Amino acid sequence: MITYFLIGINLVVSIAAFSSASLMYKLQFNAAQVVQRKEYYRLVSHAFVHANWSHLLVNMLVLFFFGKPVEAYFGFFFGNKATIYFLLLYVGGILVSNAWSLIKHRNNFHYNAVGASGAVSAVLFSFVFFDPWETIYVYFFPVPGIVFAVGYLIYSYFMTHKKNDNVAHDAHFLGSVFGFLFPVLLNPSLFQLFIDKLLKLN
Repeated sequence: MITYFLIGINLVVSIAAFSSASLMYKLQFNAAQVVQRKEYYRLVSHAFVHANWSHLLVNMLVLFFFGKPVEAYFGFFFGNKATIYFLLLYVGGILVSNAWSLIKHRNNFHYNAVGASGAVSAVLFSFVFFDPWETIYVYFFPVPGIVFAVGYLIYSYFMTHKKNDNVAHDAHFLGSVFGFLFPVLLNPSLFQLFIDKLLKLN
């Protein structure tokens, strides 16, 4: 049920921030505010506000469809630690996804970012780790999860260096990598499970 809990918090905080510019300003990620003014809460708070309705709905739909299966996988492999591990996955995705931006923009008071994309990417890539050939629908087209994952990482890496839009592609990339590696950090033997499923030996 932690997926529903996280979706609920995102909805409440984001909707409140839509009608309050001061709340949006206070919660958004700003590396200079974090580093120079020690507003460390922004490292997490920014992930619960979104730029607009479409940004919010896309992130929450992805979390809804992939959060529940990942919770089930965690429950199977980690037992009574599943809930705390899922929260660590989500919060870890938030923190890791903006690590590079924190360094890169530490003196830039004009750089701001919002959204749960880093955390949601972590959840999605944990799903791919546990079941790499499960179908993921991309704009209604069925794609094997592992194919989507490789393509998504390549796209995010390319767009990070192209820098021609207002999307934090580096956050998507880092959150995704963290989400894939997180189960292995908890239990290294799970990597063999991934290899077996990837090679369809299991």
